[in-house]
Amino acid sequence: MAAAAAAAAVGGPQPPQPELPAPGLALDKAATAAHLKAALSRPDNRAGAEELQALLERVLSAERPLTAAADGEEAAVAGGGGGPGAAEEEALEWCKCLLAGGGGYDEFCAAVRAYDPAALCGLVWTANFVAYRCRTCGISPCMSLCAECFHQGDHTGHDFNMFRSQAGGACDCGDSNVMRESGFCKRHQIKSSSNIPCVPKDLLMMSEFVLPRFIFCLIQYLREGYNEPAADVPSEKDLNKVLQLLEPQISFLEDLTKMGGAMRSVLTQVLTNQQNYKDLTSGLGENACAKKSHEKYLIALKSSGLTYPEDKLVYGIQEPSAGTSTLAAQGFAGATGTLGQLDSSDEEDQDGSQGLGKRKRVKLSSSTKDQSIMDVLKHKSFLEELLFWTIKYEFPQKMVTFLLNMLPDQEYKVAFTKTFVQHYAFIMKTLKKSHESDTMSNRIVHISVQLFSNEELARQVTEECQLLDIMVTVLLYMMESCLIKSELQDEENSLHVVVNCGEALLKNNTYWPLVSDFINILSHQSVAKRFLEDHGLLVTWMNFVSFFQGMNLNKRELNEHVEFESQTYYAAFAAELEACAQPMWGLLSHCKVRETQEYTRNVVRYCLEALQDWFDAINFVDEPAPNQVTFHLPLHRYYAMFLSKAVKCQELDLDSVLPDQEMLMKLMIHPLQIQASLAEIHSNMWVRNGLQIKGQAMTYVQSHFCNSMIDPDIYLLQVCASRLDPDYFISSVFERFKVVDLLTMASQHQNTVLDAEHERSMLEGALTFLVILLSLRLHLGMSDDEILRAEMVAQLCMNDRTHSSLLDLIPENPNPKSGIIPGSYSFESVLSAVADFKAPVFEPGGSMQQGMYTPKAEVWDQEFDPVMVILRTVYRRDVQSAMDRYTAFLKQSGKFPGNPWPPYKKRTPLHPSYKGLMRLLHCKTLHIVLFTLLYKILMDHQNLSEHVLCMVLYLIELGLENSAEEESDEEASVCGPERCHDSWFPGSNLVSNMRHFINYVRVRVPETAPEVKRDSLASTSSDSLSSLQSSRRPKVLQRENSGTAQVFSLVAERRKKFQEIINRSSSEANQVVRPKTSSKWSAPGSAPQLTTAILEIKESILSLLIKLHHKLSGKQNSYYPPWLDDIEILIQPEIPKYNHGDGITAIERILLKAALQSRMNKRIIEEICRKVTPPVPPKKITAAEKKTLDKEERRQKARERQQKLLAEFASRQKSFMETAMDVDSPENDIPMEITTAEPQVSEAVYDCVICGQSGPSSEDRPTGLVVLLQASSVLGQCRDNIEPKKLPITEEEQIYPWDTCAAVHDVRLSLLQRYFKDSSCLLAVSIGWEGGVYVQTCGHTLHIDCHKSYMESLRNDQVLQGFSVDKGEFTCPLCRQFANSVLPCYPGSNVESNLWQRPSNKSIQDLIKEVEELQGRPGAFPSETNLSKEMESVMKDIKNTTQKKYRDYSKTPGSPDNDFLFMYSVARTNLELELIHRGGNLCSGGASTAGKRSCLNQLFHVLALHMRLYSIDSEYNPWRKLTQLVEEVNSQQGNEEQQPEVPILYHDVTSLLLIQILMMPQPLRKDHFTCIVKVLFTLLYTQALVALSVKCNEEDRSAWKHTGALKKNTCDAEKSYEVLLSFVISELSKGKLYHEEGTQECAMVSPIAWSPESMEKYLQDFCLPFLRITSLLQHHLFGEDLPSCQEEEEFSILSSCLGLLPTFYQTEHPFISASCLDWPVPAFDIISQWCFEINSFTERHAEQGKALLIQESRWKLPHLLQLPENYNTIFQYYHRKTCSVCTKVPKDPAVCLVCGTFVCLKGLCCKQQSYCECVLHSQNCGAGTGIFLLINASVIIIIRGHRFCLWGSVYLDAHGEEDRDLRRGKPLYICKERYKVLEQQWISHTFDHINKRWGPHYNGL
Repeated sequence: MAAAAAAAAVGGPQPPQPELPAPGLALDKAATAAHLKAALSRPDNRAGAEELQALLERVLSAERPLTAAADGEEAAVAGGGGGPGAAEEEALEWCKCLLAGGGGYDEFCAAVRAYDPAALCGLVWTANFVAYRCRTCGISPCMSLCAECFHQGDHTGHDFNMFRSQAGGACDCGDSNVMRESGFCKRHQIKSSSNIPCVPKDLLMMSEFVLPRFIFCLIQYLREGYNEPAADVPSEKDLNKVLQLLEPQISFLEDLTKMGGAMRSVLTQVLTNQQNYKDLTSGLGENACAKKSHEKYLIALKSSGLTYPEDKLVYGIQEPSAGTSTLAAQGFAGATGTLGQLDSSDEEDQDGSQGLGKRKRVKLSSSTKDQSIMDVLKHKSFLEELLFWTIKYEFPQKMVTFLLNMLPDQEYKVAFTKTFVQHYAFIMKTLKKSHESDTMSNRIVHISVQLFSNEELARQVTEECQLLDIMVTVLLYMMESCLIKSELQDEENSLHVVVNCGEALLKNNTYWPLVSDFINILSHQSVAKRFLEDHGLLVTWMNFVSFFQGMNLNKRELNEHVEFESQTYYAAFAAELEACAQPMWGLLSHCKVRETQEYTRNVVRYCLEALQDWFDAINFVDEPAPNQVTFHLPLHRYYAMFLSKAVKCQELDLDSVLPDQEMLMKLMIHPLQIQASLAEIHSNMWVRNGLQIKGQAMTYVQSHFCNSMIDPDIYLLQVCASRLDPDYFISSVFERFKVVDLLTMASQHQNTVLDAEHERSMLEGALTFLVILLSLRLHLGMSDDEILRAEMVAQLCMNDRTHSSLLDLIPENPNPKSGIIPGSYSFESVLSAVADFKAPVFEPGGSMQQGMYTPKAEVWDQEFDPVMVILRTVYRRDVQSAMDRYTAFLKQSGKFPGNPWPPYKKRTPLHPSYKGLMRLLHCKTLHIVLFTLLYKILMDHQNLSEHVLCMVLYLIELGLENSAEEESDEEASVCGPERCHDSWFPGSNLVSNMRHFINYVRVRVPETAPEVKRDSLASTSSDSLSSLQSSRRPKVLQRENSGTAQVFSLVAERRKKFQEIINRSSSEANQVVRPKTSSKWSAPGSAPQLTTAILEIKESILSLLIKLHHKLSGKQNSYYPPWLDDIEILIQPEIPKYNHGDGITAIERILLKAALQSRMNKRIIEEICRKVTPPVPPKKITAAEKKTLDKEERRQKARERQQKLLAEFASRQKSFMETAMDVDSPENDIPMEITTAEPQVSEAVYDCVICGQSGPSSEDRPTGLVVLLQASSVLGQCRDNIEPKKLPITEEEQIYPWDTCAAVHDVRLSLLQRYFKDSSCLLAVSIGWEGGVYVQTCGHTLHIDCHKSYMESLRNDQVLQGFSVDKGEFTCPLCRQFANSVLPCYPGSNVESNLWQRPSNKSIQDLIKEVEELQGRPGAFPSETNLSKEMESVMKDIKNTTQKKYRDYSKTPGSPDNDFLFMYSVARTNLELELIHRGGNLCSGGASTAGKRSCLNQLFHVLALHMRLYSIDSEYNPWRKLTQLVEEVNSQQGNEEQQPEVPILYHDVTSLLLIQILMMPQPLRKDHFTCIVKVLFTLLYTQALVALSVKCNEEDRSAWKHTGALKKNTCDAEKSYEVLLSFVISELSKGKLYHEEGTQECAMVSPIAWSPESMEKYLQDFCLPFLRITSLLQHHLFGEDLPSCQEEEEFSILSSCLGLLPTFYQTEHPFISASCLDWPVPAFDIISQWCFEINSFTERHAEQGKALLIQESRWKLPHLLQLPENYNTIFQYYHRKTCSVCTKVPKDPAVCLVCGTFVCLKGLCCKQQSYCECVLHSQNCGAGTGIFLLINASVIIIIRGHRFCLWGSVYLDAHGEEDRDLRRGKPLYICKERYKVLEQQWISHTFDHINKRWGPHYNGL
């Protein structure tokens, strides 16, 4: 009901309206306005003001007939509810009149605009607008420019890009707070305020009176229209209705803002004036409307959970005291909560549906500083209430645009920003409730980014309105609404709460606008400093961050696979990155100098406090709970990053900001847990948790996240490692990775916490982690440029990269507001230093390459760093890829032939603060581990890989490189066996420990182990020497009686150390009893008993290394100390030969370094080498192992067999590919099977590619060629001018298709049909220029019955093919080329042609007779054989290939003439296209493959067979007209009423040739062929002469007539062009052909002086096209080769090749074309007969007679349109171009590259009978083939019939990359090579073969 009332209120006027002004007044608005203006201009204007007020009251309230009766309501809704009613329009008219003060409104607008000081552009745009951003000119990274300002400014050489606005924005041109003045455009450069005159007072006087009422009226509307949405029904419909009705009013305001500065300042006054607001809206007057409206306003406030301070009584609650603040917090968190109401029910239901019902939500009682931030709103001006309603209505676009359009006014900007901040909490509440949160988010950011990007403004608001407090509080409140109890560590008693990532708030990124604003303001130094100084804020912020600490906890599934894989992890990563990391980077960017130390101390202090609270809340003591991992530790990362900054930039002493040891131990636990979990995930231990856990592991290291996630974690671990006891740290690592039990010298052991199959990869993981930890220097001393270089090298080593993917993969400072990408300048310079650019190439096979960067050789040589690569790979395969590329480089450069190991790379020196990190390398625990692993590898224990050895050696080498000062040899020699009791090694220095021999080791082994079976002390054989058991039970080190055997327990050590520290640091810690310990650590009962054994070892690390060297090289005594030969080595140790190599090289390098570091080691190495080492005995093989070995062997053999088969297959395929075809390189010579028959074989033999049998094609079992039939209009696109057509890029440029070949032929045919007999016309021309059928083959043949069964199998095959079997489409079974028909091969021999080719010596007259007889024989269709059926069906296919309109040209539909014309035109089309593929001439001879793979011979047979069914009446056969003189008895008197036949001179000679040949029985005899050609040449030559005579002017004609006549009686007059020409002229002069020339014609004819040479050239050019086609035809029919020649001799070569030239012809004197003539009857007689026909036609139609004469054909080869160099020119013109049908700008505009037509892709406006425009156009323009450039994507799309594919782009950026969808928006330039390839594929009709990804378009494009 309320809604209806509101609609009525806004809707139509009711019939009785007494308040309307009298009609007279209404008509004379202008006079009234003028009168009022005058009244108001008087000094005493009170009367005028009152009069105006009364008028406004009337006019504006006339719009709101509130007292409508209930029955009138419906009518109103029905009547005026749709559009704005008449009353509204009336009111707007009044307002316009009053503003203009009696003048015209338009003049008024112009007058106001004149006073606009246009210093700022301020153009506001909405989503999807194309704008620009220039990083060179921007001060704020959010800076953007409209296209106009961008192009008017000078940005050459700048780092700019074009982008599609996501949320909307505004142009910053002219705003020096946001961008540098150098980038302003021409319009906004001048500070124009000085010279703009002052605004006259009376101009805007009326506005000041009228606008307040108008805006108030708008606000009343908004109040009326708003109804609180009922809980169940979303009320968007109602809101939208109200907004639609208000459209004109808001648009009116928007227009006012566009009038410029003067009007904007009036509006600002109106909007911010508090007095006006108070007077109008208080609702205290006697006006009932106003009262009611005020009540609605209060209700709206109340329902928003806001109080209106002065109206406390409305609510009936007292001042909210501190006690109610918790209630307030809860209430606001409810969905529609008014105060004190808890979660509303609908939110609960929502919970259940997300499967989170079981986790009850947690509410915190928030003791934020200021409750009023959240709940109190007081409006004091129109602006404030307008914003309130804008938010209430969820930011309607029009309102947003109006509010933003006002921003150029400075005073307004400040007022609006304050208002916005005041409403911030309310915005957040509305956003949370909104159904359209995405749209709303965009609109909010659209506003806020304009306000907060300005540092000055942000600072002011921060000071005056507590902006920071508000933002942090609002964020905290927002997140509090979705907290749940954390289950990390102690599930039952945990007090910690975390956000629930399954909530819509996080899943949909609803928090994004608020966080984005926060990041934006933190990018301003003055604001960030306030934040960092305010301790209260820091505490609150850390509180906020701790909500994310430990979110999205993963628990390892141990039994069955998890049922439901939650995808919430992405929300969690996004939330940590956006809500925690980005603000952190923003703050860090202001802590760069020494003066900012205090800030760091603050952050670190509160961060540690928050961490301590967190450890307490989750009840953490010292052991993490097993099988849990969270990737989210933002507090740890804050702490780490501020530490790093403090040391790197602020010169702070690290120890002054570190906590005590106990805290460090706690800090390292969770990051270390993550590293161990990564190894577990990669070892497939989490496989039951589904794929998402892998997704988390990848995201954690992925480029956008890594420097906010894994990098700080590793850095924090490095800090902890450098300050904690190294033995403790190392043992913690191995314990976390669960491989302690593996580190035993016994050959068997038991692992209580890890399955055997995971041990190896976990051990690799642990060692790799240690290597990364010890060798990574990202935060430990590398400069920014070094980091960038290392990152770049790592990425390039994995794969060649494009420029954009490198930019994307290299972790930049993730705070987008931190300004420019880390020195884009340094990015480019580093890139050019480390990489070479590989230009984009087009690979055969159609795949388009982008421009790539590849590492330089010296980078591989010196900078390849496997550690960095391992750290940065998301997929493990990338590490392999990097190693493969490294191997390839070494092979290629000859540095190392084998399989190299990852090279060891020298590291940047450590920053002094972190020196302690290297103690890890010099601690006994690590040395024992290294010793044990070396021993186990030597002994071939299971579960050890090359990778383990590699990492062990890497660690030893790191230790040697980073050893402490050189130890003196004397001191070393002192340590004898006495000191050996306490442990394995005497000291902690690796250098001295390396040479320390270990004799006996006591191990705990299972009783089943081989060690137990023997007397262990006696065992001296090196068979099962093994050692070091770390038993799992915490126990003290035992000392054996002899002191020789050592037992070592990692766990015990660690437990002891931890206990000591805790005892030392706090007495209470002792009371913490750990109930779980015993159960966790004792081995499960099922395990066999452990027993102690003592092993004899007698090795040192050095001796193990040397033995490993022998083992790896497989030779005895392979190691020989190099310094014995070359003492130099010790002096300059950097030897390149050791840089690259495998394990042997690595060991040699290590031994050399060890010898260098101490003389003692050198001596020991020499000693070990002297002793002859006993051979390492082979392993004993147990039965079980034997079994597995057999299995392996069998597998290996099977693999080899498979390889052999594959290789054989590959070679067969290769040889086929070489012989058969190669679609992609049409240059290679490829012989075709068809022509391979040897002369002695009588029949052509074909291979069927399906059944593999060979044999001739027979009537019963015909063989066919695999062919593709396609309609083509390429020929029709030839033009006759050399100037290539350009794509239109302005309104003036248009392309008209008048001069295309297709158009010219069309005009000619319709002209002939107007004047001549239809059947005769259809024999005089060819069609098929448009929509002709082109036939191409891959050259493979198959039996037609085999093909049918093949098609049947395809039809049953349900696999998604890219083609449609129902349409007969298939792929060639052998070469997979696309095809759609089979062309039967005519049975018969290849050799018969040789018999037929023998020249007979018959005279030409005899031959002419024979030809006539043969043509006269009716062609009976051969009997019904399989062959004839196939011929018929293929003919049907050919017809159906093209559309009906391209086949039917006859006036009588269905006439046989149509078919006749169509059939010989198919032959013509194929010949003409082949000519084009050969480049338009035959100079290159027989080299082109087009001929080799041609199917013309077969096609001719099929066509001839069908043509012979139509016999031409012998009377009408043009052959007679050519070869006989007809007596002119009844020339044309008798049949006046009938239309005459086409004169023979108007016939197209090439068409005649095809008709004559196809009418002959096949196979054709060579002499008949030559005869036909000779006869037709005479006609052609005469046509040439006629054309020449028409071309020249009257004097030339009479001169030639005269000279020719003189020679007429010479002997070879018939072969002299002068004589013939003069005869033609004299004959045609009898008619009216030459008469019509008026003066206008003469001007047209070029005044060339015709020399004999130029005439000869004209005649030759006229005849050449015919000769070329004829030669091609002869080549195909008789298999004769085409000779190659120079262009100038093409005519003579072809004519002799065709037998036109007498063989005895001498070539001394210049060649004369007329010498080829061989007249069958006296030349002059026949010519006069031909001319007579023309004369009789020109009697009546002289004009047309001339037009129809066949002109010299000047067709150039077809080309696509020429494209402009820069893509922007196309984009700017077309992306705003409107569609001609619906005049809107299409969503996906496209342009045809063949003819330049602008089309809408998928546009529904242009759809015709279910065909969208692109598909329709492709049929009309290309007979089914369309090539379109998609304007908004820069990509080319090909439509071929019913399929389409994306071809790629011909525009690339400066780095040779495509920019599909213009995402990057960098300038793009044409790539000529690619465009050439596209054009080539179009002309050669190979789109189907080369492009692979086709899909059906269902006519929807």
